[in-house]
Amino acid sequence: MQTKDYYKILGVPRDADEKAIKRAYRKLAREHHPDVNQGNSASEDRFKDISEAYEVLGDPDKRAKYDRFGAAWQQYERAGQTGGFDWDRWAAQQGGAGQTRTVRDVSDIFGSGGFSDFFETLFGGGAGAAPGAGRRVAGAAARGRDLEQAVTVSLDEAYRGATRLVSKDGRRLELRIPAGVRSGSRVRMRGEGMPGPGGGAPGDLFLVVEVAEDPRFERRGDDLHARLPLTLTTAVLGGEAQVETLDGPVTMTIPAGTQNGRRFRLSGKGMPKLKDPKQRGDLLVTVDVRLPEALSDEERTLFERLRELRGG
Repeated sequence: MQTKDYYKILGVPRDADEKAIKRAYRKLAREHHPDVNQGNSASEDRFKDISEAYEVLGDPDKRAKYDRFGAAWQQYERAGQTGGFDWDRWAAQQGGAGQTRTVRDVSDIFGSGGFSDFFETLFGGGAGAAPGAGRRVAGAAARGRDLEQAVTVSLDEAYRGATRLVSKDGRRLELRIPAGVRSGSRVRMRGEGMPGPGGGAPGDLFLVVEVAEDPRFERRGDDLHARLPLTLTTAVLGGEAQVETLDGPVTMTIPAGTQNGRRFRLSGKGMPKLKDPKQRGDLLVTVDVRLPEALSDEERTLFERLRELRGG
């Protein structure tokens, strides 16, 4: 059974956090991407391994299973602990965590010979095996590997949706990035991955999205947060202020006596929800009262008079 250490492939320790794993993947993916290394089959194979490793380690649930069951993590996920078979014990016998192979269909779990091949792997050939059991069929069809491509979009593009052109095998593919994507979202283009061995179905192509930071807003889930500079007079007396949103500026009423740090909520002015773009998060605006730095003589006189009126 072919085994792979995904942590070694990405060059990260086993206790690496998600940011370190993502950073290592991006660096290696750029270095070994087929578009950068055309005609280099070794680099192409390396890129496949890198993508496969990130597909597992970049997903907390898959990573947890991989850390526990090693080479058997996908078998455990698909087949479960059924029929009284001890998957934990089998995972330990197969070498534990750090050794894995990609499971595409039942033939990957039990071997191309089905259950006979599977049990021969566990207990060896011999009594009870049907003639020819355990023999793998050379050139059997299998699904091709998936490919991943990292892509960065602006917050405005994540708000409205965007398209990206990807070059593959001399063709230019247009991938639609839906509104509401977040960092880590994956956009699929079916059948544009690696060809399947033996005439099998091709894998898929995924865009792994990273949403760039925006100096105007901080994104928290589907909500946006912003700060609103406000003059002292407007905060004290009340008035109106222009608030920037991703749809353009809107006018917000400021009540008299607004305190510094007060937060206002503008409903529906946040990010579209990925599964239902008609629904949106909110924009939360925090007031930042700005004090005047240079006073004229008349202004100073008025402030001193105000101080007297308010009892010092």
